[in-house]
Amino acid sequence: MSLVLMLGIMLASWLVGARFISRFKQYAATPLSSGLTGEEVAQRMLAEHNIKDVQVISTGGQLTDHYDPTKRTVNLSQEVYYGRSVAAAAVAAHEVGHAVQHATAYSWLQFRSAMVPALSVTSRIMPWILLAGVLTLQAFPQLLLVGIVLFAGTTLFTFVTLPVEFDASRRALVWLDRSNIAQSQQHTMAKDALNWAAMTYVIAALSSLATLLYYVSIFMNRRD
Repeated sequence: MSLVLMLGIMLASWLVGARFISRFKQYAATPLSSGLTGEEVAQRMLAEHNIKDVQVISTGGQLTDHYDPTKRTVNLSQEVYYGRSVAAAAVAAHEVGHAVQHATAYSWLQFRSAMVPALSVTSRIMPWILLAGVLTLQAFPQLLLVGIVLFAGTTLFTFVTLPVEFDASRRALVWLDRSNIAQSQQHTMAKDALNWAAMTYVIAALSSLATLLYYVSIFMNRRD
């Protein structure tokens, strides 16, 4: 049953990912009515929220956009940083949404940030513990149980990420609407792009849960 669930989620992940990329390409080719770059959108949103200690910088790669709460930087891929499209504005505003969360001490972001140090350590050893636990299941089942507990922490992190991402998108869309940077039709496009991006996080959380249940089923059926 768990294997069937995993396969179903893998298919859903592929479909959502393909749809998101398709939408992003479409909206990346749609010029923003205000003509602002993603970097200018980010700077303006930061200024209007009176956030003065966050830098907006360009980073390499595609879809590498993120907010770094430790360095206080909004990191935008070059396509977004220099882009003057609906997609660039949506992504830039979303990442600044995380900076606004940080500045306002948004509880879910604080919770997720507090989990990062521990998970950065356990994530490196967890795959090996799970593998060793499966291989030595009959002789030493406790090892797999340790791996399951560690993996449960990773799964919890993916679910904690959901309200953080959805709230950042909500803040971005509210600001884009208020700032008149995008026309009404373009605002709808930005909302669609961010909704599909959010769905990738939903799929990631469900995938992690399905994998956790798979290992739990192995542990529970070890005597069969």
